[in-house]
Amino acid sequence: MLNQTFVWRSALALAVMVPMMIFSTLYGRADSFQPTRFTVTVEGQGPDVIMIPGLASSADVWRPAVEKLKARYRVHLIQVSGFAGAPARANASGPVLLPLRDEIVAYIRANRLNRPAIVGHSLGGLLALMMADVAGDVAGKLVIVDALPFFGMLMGPTATVESVTPSAAQMRDRIKAMTTADFAAGQAKTMTTLAKSKGTATDAATKASQTSDREVVAQAMYEDFITDMRPRLAAISTPTLVLYAFDATMGMPQAAVDGLYQSAYAAMPTKKLVRIDGSYHFIQIDQPEAFERELAAFLAAR
Repeated sequence: MLNQTFVWRSALALAVMVPMMIFSTLYGRADSFQPTRFTVTVEGQGPDVIMIPGLASSADVWRPAVEKLKARYRVHLIQVSGFAGAPARANASGPVLLPLRDEIVAYIRANRLNRPAIVGHSLGGLLALMMADVAGDVAGKLVIVDALPFFGMLMGPTATVESVTPSAAQMRDRIKAMTTADFAAGQAKTMTTLAKSKGTATDAATKASQTSDREVVAQAMYEDFITDMRPRLAAISTPTLVLYAFDATMGMPQAAVDGLYQSAYAAMPTKKLVRIDGSYHFIQIDQPEAFERELAAFLAAR
């Protein structure tokens, strides 16, 4: 006959362990979760903020803002595998954006982050929208930095996924076929249209772009082109700040740029659009003070 004390203690242990095992299975463990499509650096203490860079960018593109944020927030800097010299890892083949989206969501849940703010630039902004769409419970706020919900809108007001796909595929294949030298030269030329400023920050962003894995860049760019989040915006209720750039040397009138972003995000119920003047695509480089001011105010707002 079993000792009654032993039976009672065993039952108590099971009562405690079984729910813990179930919870661990469903939601993962922070110390066991190992992302394969990105790496992350965590700095500071306080409410959680996740920062996702854009196509072919380094997490260091956020560095000046992080130095100020980490006094009040715990900042999670995402480095996408294959960008900025980081090994491609799981992004080396197949789709990039959807698996990356799912893995960042899994990271948030595994670490039990309490509705972090998600800040994304360009491709990172699209990823933030995709995350809020598929898992509305994971994000407390969104900050979209110069990103459209459908990149194909730049092709014209009547652009659709179907109409831009052939061109996007051609660009993808052309990038993949480039030599390393041609890719680096092309990235340097492109950066002059994306950052107006001259200096160390722009130089670093250029180098990050040049040292990115062109296979990953090509595939991610293609997926960015053919992803249209506009039909999903009405269902995203997460408070959102959209920062967008304008400069007179861009070649588009201010009214046209305003209209583009207003129409792009028209269906989103809880957004605030703020134009940052005197900037190209890399707002955080061209106008760091304005970027940091708008970001800090939005994060602090109730």
